[in-house]
Amino acid sequence: MTLDRCEGLAETARALAAGKVTSRALVERTLARIEATQGGLNAFRIVRAEAALAEADAADRELAAASGRAHQPLLGVPVAVKDDMDVAGEPTAFGCCGEFPPVAEDGEAVRRLRAAGAVIVGKTNTCEFGQWPFTEGPAFGATRNPWSTEHTPGGSSGGSAAAVAAGLVPAALGSDGAGSVRIPAAWTHLVGIKPQRGRVSTWPRGESFQGITVNGTLARTVADAALLLDAASGNHVRDPHQPPRLDVSGAVGRDPGRLRIALSLKPPFTAVPARLLPEVRARVVELAERLAALGHFVEEADPPYGQIGLTFVPRATAGIAERVGEAPFPALLDRRTRDAARLGRLLGGAPLRAARRAETVLHRRIGEFFTSYDVVLAPTTAAPPPRIGALLELSGFATDRAMIAACPYAWPWNVLGWPGVNVPAGFTPDGLPVGAQLLGPANSEPLLVQVAAQLEAELRWSEKWPTPPVTARSAAA
Repeated sequence: MTLDRCEGLAETARALAAGKVTSRALVERTLARIEATQGGLNAFRIVRAEAALAEADAADRELAAASGRAHQPLLGVPVAVKDDMDVAGEPTAFGCCGEFPPVAEDGEAVRRLRAAGAVIVGKTNTCEFGQWPFTEGPAFGATRNPWSTEHTPGGSSGGSAAAVAAGLVPAALGSDGAGSVRIPAAWTHLVGIKPQRGRVSTWPRGESFQGITVNGTLARTVADAALLLDAASGNHVRDPHQPPRLDVSGAVGRDPGRLRIALSLKPPFTAVPARLLPEVRARVVELAERLAALGHFVEEADPPYGQIGLTFVPRATAGIAERVGEAPFPALLDRRTRDAARLGRLLGGAPLRAARRAETVLHRRIGEFFTSYDVVLAPTTAAPPPRIGALLELSGFATDRAMIAACPYAWPWNVLGWPGVNVPAGFTPDGLPVGAQLLGPANSEPLLVQVAAQLEAELRWSEKWPTPPVTARSAAA
């Protein structure tokens, strides 16, 4: 069976506004692609077929009446969201086993997507409470990488990444607490934007995982990732972090000028060793050389991370402890989750308060680095995507070792709360995607997407697709 692929987010929105296609037709095609690939890719936890078609019909009525277009940039466009986000009428299981009740209201990010006119076709798979860089578990099975179904798409936004990379939807929301947008973007050849903390609301949790987790976007192009980011951006009145409003889409295509770019290849200090594999290093260095050829000043330099890991662990584990305390079926949770929650309860007092206070010191010290450099270019991961099942049955300690070895680069920017953008960096000799991240100080999303768009114009990565399209039959073959 051969499947068509969706057009990009902006292109789809333009076609709808011009009357070249109906939202219902687009949603019907999207649902058909999801159904044909679900047995192979397994990208979705929930498919909202009936509800999405009803929303599409409502969008078509608005389009026919020529109402709402100016204020609804995504009117009628099908998108997906990760299953840690509340969608009214649907459960929010967040990768966990058990039957969860439907929630009454949309989360703020979903509410804003709807206000922009988007049709939410479904909720994508994620590992349990978003803890790991793979998307597998007893609640839903394994989500697979469209570029190689023997490998994970990464995590924890692996379902969103797989859905976009396979062309099921033009873009999707994910969340990033230690690289969970950037890592799957890197491993599925996508653009992934982790925005400034608070840019996209995580309400009804004002501070998800003690403030280290933010909502972000995955798409095939910089323009589409920025468009979805702008549509989802904004705050609930009770959000503790409310950064200034930015026009990120408007920055795409603007010349950033000649920048000072730090190529940072050394992993931040962790308690276990991590080594950048040569096949990943080569691709990141090639990007650095491309940036230099574009006129930027590029040299190797590492941000002064220091012992930043000591501030990450209390926040991450305390956040897991909070989630476990609310879980309706704690006995069904992964043993590693329960162990992390126990540690989080131990660290939830003075160590957590010290970790939160340290953020100001880190902002000052690492912020000083950005008086010498405008942007950091670093690997997103140290290794290509692991095989399905490679981390699933490990002990907690072994999982942590494997996770840090593969993904030591992304999490410091979650502690800082600053923006980062994954860009495709190419492929290993075995054909597996890898990525690099552009990192900046507070509120630097416009600058980062300018640089990302420069690279995209040179490398034209969105023209590359996984082949052949994945169906249930081809994945099982």
